[in-house]
Amino acid sequence: MLTLETIREAHARISPQVHRTPVVTSRTFDAAAGGREVFFKCENFQRGGAFKFRGATNRILLLDEDERSRGVVAFSSGNHAQAVALAARDAGVRAVIVIPDDAPRSKLAATRGYGADVRIYDRQRDDREAVARDIAEREGLVLVPPYDDYRIMAGQGTCALELLEEVPDLDALVTPCGGGGLFAGASTAAKALRAEIRCFPVESELSDDTRQSFVKGERVSIPPPPTIADGMRTQSPGALTFPVLQLTAEDVLTVTEDEIVETMRFIVFRMKMLVEPTGAVAAAAVLFNKLPPGITRVGVVLSGGNVDPEALARIIQT
Repeated sequence: MLTLETIREAHARISPQVHRTPVVTSRTFDAAAGGREVFFKCENFQRGGAFKFRGATNRILLLDEDERSRGVVAFSSGNHAQAVALAARDAGVRAVIVIPDDAPRSKLAATRGYGADVRIYDRQRDDREAVARDIAEREGLVLVPPYDDYRIMAGQGTCALELLEEVPDLDALVTPCGGGGLFAGASTAAKALRAEIRCFPVESELSDDTRQSFVKGERVSIPPPPTIADGMRTQSPGALTFPVLQLTAEDVLTVTEDEIVETMRFIVFRMKMLVEPTGAVAAAAVLFNKLPPGITRVGVVLSGGNVDPEALARIIQT
């Protein structure tokens, strides 16, 4: 299960491989966000360029000898792909990665660069998990899912563990939410360390499967969402992550595509940091005043910095 203890165990396990990323502040951002004090946990500086390396490393380090000898398979639009490929390389484990044909080319190149065997599928036609499970069965590989695994969630939760160690008196924690692994792990750690903290997952309005599910009280599915935030092109929250979110989330916030772009531009030009669209979603919710009143000190996870060069050029020129 997912507990503060399993998150702490994951932190001890992965610390030799994983960066303890910095927590930064910006007076300029605080002023633009209405005077709130915002503390950014910069997972864009993580190995592999995103928080996903935490969960992937924890899962791969927990493989037994038989599983290590067989290797792993993962499915991802980018950051989990890179994370599993890098963690597998560190551990000397074979990795097969299932990636959609519309994934950012830079993420595809990085995954191959880490030594993974990349298999391409059609997002509009194929079920990525079914493709990966078929490969796992045929080739005897261990499936490493992007979020629906308590060991993955525990690894992701270590970023909030570090954040709360440095800034323990936060009013709220805000994270991006695709499949829900980051929010599940981070909010579990945050609530255990500070019971009164208010936790908010954030997604694009075009990929609001989690918001719809939260409102309805059960998981719903949406068509493949056309959002710029490629890490949020999930169609339904995870079977394991969603019940955790129901327990820890006060509300699910959404931001527009324009708000994501404007926040990326703000972070690049005013804070001098590069974040990808998904990585900017939580910051966008704070910048565009989506939080309820009464919150003054906010922890925001900048979840990744792997931006496709062509997409970055378009955003900068907007």
